[in-house]
Amino acid sequence: MEKLHSLTGMMDLIFQKDNQSDLSNKIFETEKRLIKIFESYSLKEIRTPSLESENLFKRSVGDSSDIVNKELYTFKDKNDKNISLRPEGTAGVARSIIEKKLDNDFHRLWYLGPMWRYERPQKGRFRQFYQAGVELLGYPQGLSELEMISMIISINSEMDIHDAKIKINHLGDKKAKNNFSIALKDYLLPYLSEIDEKEIERLQKNPLRILDSKNTETQEILKNAPSILDFVSSDSKHLLDKIKNTFPDESIEIDSKLVRGLDYYTGFIFEAISEKLGAQNSYLGGGRYDHLFEDLGGKKLPAIGMAIGIERLADIARDFKNKTTLLSFIIISDKIEQKAYKIAHDLRSVNKNIVIEVQLSDSSIKSKLRRANKDNATYAIIVGEEEIESNTILLKSLKEENSDQKKLTVEEIKSFLKSIN
Repeated sequence: MEKLHSLTGMMDLIFQKDNQSDLSNKIFETEKRLIKIFESYSLKEIRTPSLESENLFKRSVGDSSDIVNKELYTFKDKNDKNISLRPEGTAGVARSIIEKKLDNDFHRLWYLGPMWRYERPQKGRFRQFYQAGVELLGYPQGLSELEMISMIISINSEMDIHDAKIKINHLGDKKAKNNFSIALKDYLLPYLSEIDEKEIERLQKNPLRILDSKNTETQEILKNAPSILDFVSSDSKHLLDKIKNTFPDESIEIDSKLVRGLDYYTGFIFEAISEKLGAQNSYLGGGRYDHLFEDLGGKKLPAIGMAIGIERLADIARDFKNKTTLLSFIIISDKIEQKAYKIAHDLRSVNKNIVIEVQLSDSSIKSKLRRANKDNATYAIIVGEEEIESNTILLKSLKEENSDQKKLTVEEIKSFLKSIN
């Protein structure tokens, strides 16, 4: 019989009790901490389907992008419609807001979930990957840019990322982008024989994309290329300076060659990088997309957002220490299971800083204590027939060698558990 394996580029995530450095554990903890940050910025959750019409991504991400042309998972459903697994989150959020006729109001949203791109698996990048995102909808350029950068700084601080660098740029309005595109094409005209065919195709469809080329020869040619900052308004350049001046203690760099890989970006864009990730060193990025809602058939709605690669962020975040105290609840007689379990149930509500794990196996008390030690429990709570009769509990410290177990009343154990920080 053929062995079943996960598909290339797909990863199972399973919590490992005895290895806090395991990537699965770090991903779970990273997600929890991100959600707390989002909530501290008064963001509200939105959930959209994993499956969308292929046309949504062609019209938003751009049919000239690598994401649509090479990386999109697309198939025909039973009604012969082209359906795609979402490669990113913003397009689905925009579609949802338009469809529900909510595109005439302000929204502060966050999302988290799996995305799919058919690309070569590499460090921190999988074909199914998890992405968190933030979308500030209805807010014009100004304070919302500062809010976004503030959020990135909070993420870096919470995750203890000391080498983080935030890159910022401004793409200007449509006129500025068009004038810059013409100047860039004129500059590159004498070099066309030295540029790869794929790069030339990029240049024809969306000239700004060539700035994001990973080809070292192309990057060498681009060193003396025109800068987009020579074409944007003074207000746009002032915004970049304002961001740097608002956060003077942070590593924020204006990078005139920074572009984003999605066609819907307009105006201010940014990304955060860490050298720990190697050549592909970005772990979050985003920008303003003021025309996307109109392009998808909705009302004009200014917007700014960012996407965060969970696996990449978890990879560079510090190892998280579990702040909760684990207690292993051991029942040593099946005759008193019901009454003993009721005690465990009541104790679970005493203190949010403790976790009570009832051992569900029918093994011996020695085996259960070994299990408790393997699970890194701080205490074992032991209940047998004698304890039920006397309304008491045995408490044993598992962190102190040769410690004696203490007999406490149920009220005494509740008082003890309340005192745990």
